[in-house]
Amino acid sequence: MSAPSRQPEDPASQVLRVRRLVWANLVGNILIIVTGVLVRVTGSGLGCPTWPTCVPGSVVPVAGQAQGFHKFIEFGNRMLTPVLVVIAAALYLTARSAYRSTRPKFVRDCVVPLVFVLVQGVVGGVIVLTHLDPATVSPHFLISIFLVANATYLLIREREGDGPAQPTVPPLVATLAKVGTAVGTVVIILGTAVTGSGPHSGDAAATVRYGFDPRATSWLHADSVMLFIGLLVALLVASRLVDAPKLFRTAWQWAAGISVAEGVLGYTQYFTGRPMGLVLIHVLLAALLTVAVTVGLVTTRRREPLS
Repeated sequence: MSAPSRQPEDPASQVLRVRRLVWANLVGNILIIVTGVLVRVTGSGLGCPTWPTCVPGSVVPVAGQAQGFHKFIEFGNRMLTPVLVVIAAALYLTARSAYRSTRPKFVRDCVVPLVFVLVQGVVGGVIVLTHLDPATVSPHFLISIFLVANATYLLIREREGDGPAQPTVPPLVATLAKVGTAVGTVVIILGTAVTGSGPHSGDAAATVRYGFDPRATSWLHADSVMLFIGLLVALLVASRLVDAPKLFRTAWQWAAGISVAEGVLGYTQYFTGRPMGLVLIHVLLAALLTVAVTVGLVTTRRREPLS
């Protein structure tokens, strides 16, 4: 007796799988940022001193390893990368199966997380091999921020069509959103310089830092935050004066609220010596701010289904 033929998957089920994978991609990329910061603030950056193995001859930590508990923190962070690779690959393949003929642009968009997660894994290896050189650690974090922004973009794109982009707000408001996003990006880049000049070097034994003055870098970062908050206020006012989508208004409201919280937290860190717990919260909020700003930018336009 021949085996029963496999029935094709219901299109609605495929769409639901794509939607779940888009969410998993976003959550996973935020989680790897948090675990990466945990590695840094606990000094576990070289908990696995080799790459791609943890120690010579073993992919996993071994008993009696000199790095103690640091090996588990670093290895746990490393293990999220293959998880993200699986999620990104599943997202692309499922989107291709569901939308290959109807939404080819969205399918191409789904290639991006897979490519950059693989790049991120290589950069992580370079960080270990260069013994936590901050010139490699900062790009590592910024790639993760880009992946969070891209995951947020895909979250919105998944519910759109592939037609031409149509504006949802007046050109001046769209430009203001672009400027706000650009300044927000500068804020995050300067934040990596502050971290790279502060007390958390990423390793319990080594101190590998930028040569920047921590005080001057912190104040430059704070000045950029002030400019960013000013732009957010302008966006909040503009969103009330024009016929803007509800999600556009909500996104910039969240961005403003998170930015104020980040500002308070940043000054608290500065005057308390940057305790580990506050650094973790600060970076988590930076990831959530990335989500809010990306939503605010992307909702300045909408793609309708192809006719």
